[in-house]
Amino acid sequence: MAQPTNAILVGISGPSSSGKTTLARLLRDVFADVFILHEDDFYKTDADIPINHDGVADWDCLGAIDLPALQHALEHIREHGTSPPDFYSKEDRNSVGKVDVPESEVEDLKWKASRWMFQDVPPIAIIDGFLLYSEEMKAVRDLFDVKIFLRTDYKTAKDRREARSGYVTLEGFWKDPPGYVDNVVWPNYVKDHAFLFKDGNVEGELEDDRLQDLEIRAMPVDAQENMTACLHWAYGVIEEALEKRIAR
Repeated sequence: MAQPTNAILVGISGPSSSGKTTLARLLRDVFADVFILHEDDFYKTDADIPINHDGVADWDCLGAIDLPALQHALEHIREHGTSPPDFYSKEDRNSVGKVDVPESEVEDLKWKASRWMFQDVPPIAIIDGFLLYSEEMKAVRDLFDVKIFLRTDYKTAKDRREARSGYVTLEGFWKDPPGYVDNVVWPNYVKDHAFLFKDGNVEGELEDDRLQDLEIRAMPVDAQENMTACLHWAYGVIEEALEKRIAR
């Protein structure tokens, strides 16, 4: 785990359309001192996005991310406890759709979390992204104090992604072409995350020993398609990190 710093860095990763941004925004509503960065805010310019062998822009690979800029931003947060002064989130302009969590559940957790307002704990920085824990992202992965990993199955990811109207980019707007999930999004997810699963089956069982070694906390099966349960679980994971910080 990373050494104590001026912020608690929480990573939320998982496949496209698994609920990462939804969960990040819900946690921001619950805890008092939280700010969010999105990995999508560190995409390269539209012209610099890699083109795959089919001649299609690949927004779901490591080469699409300005990795030095992302790492620099996280290091700034660790040192100063704030977002970089020149940071602007275009990702917050993208909708996440309907949030299926009762307001009463959010209010209950907000009341529970209020006790941390009176404790000597640093702010919480949440970084959500589709590619935070792969082996090629080790330098970034090691900066997180908390690593949350969400899951969803291929069909759900495909249905949700294809229901989206598109994405605001640095220089315009992107809409997935037909077959994009099958040909780009899901194959990239499998390639980058198979090492976390038994036999490389990303819809099967996780490699618990590997997750433990990497200090990655994977969502429980019963929370996989239940954002209310996922929120309660993630709240507990972050509260555990806050309690550890107090005990130091």
